[in-house]
Amino acid sequence: MVAEALLAYAHIMTFLMLATFLTSETALCRPAWINPAVVRRLVWVNGLSLLSGLLVLASGLARIAWGVKGSSWYWSQPLLHAKITLLVLMLALSLVAARRYRAWRARLDAGGGMPDEAALKATRRLVMWAAHLMVLVPLLAVFLARGVGTR
Repeated sequence: MVAEALLAYAHIMTFLMLATFLTSETALCRPAWINPAVVRRLVWVNGLSLLSGLLVLASGLARIAWGVKGSSWYWSQPLLHAKITLLVLMLALSLVAARRYRAWRARLDAGGGMPDEAALKATRRLVMWAAHLMVLVPLLAVFLARGVGTR
């Protein structure tokens, strides 16, 4: 039981890390706040968001492998597959944002200008989509834990 509790704790903490860094990224990616330091910080914070997302996935897979319910039970649950799909979609959106942030930083380092307002808004929209999808993941987790919609 201690192992199950620690696995659940790790999974929850990594999800909170993801929420924190995704929120920070969303807040920083605003036209009114953009400057060279923020462009560089966006690259860093996005990297932390991606790392957190991978840790969420890894801790979830650890729960599946070593949790008390067993992997065969977890893999047979549609809600688990929905959670993983949402997380992968969130990470894909964050990867698109990462490419844009790195391009902005490269342009800035080459002596170019700051990203324009349209590019900032479009990228912030991607991050906001990821943040809004994130809200659904704990809901599905609660349903899964309580047996709602399980087989």
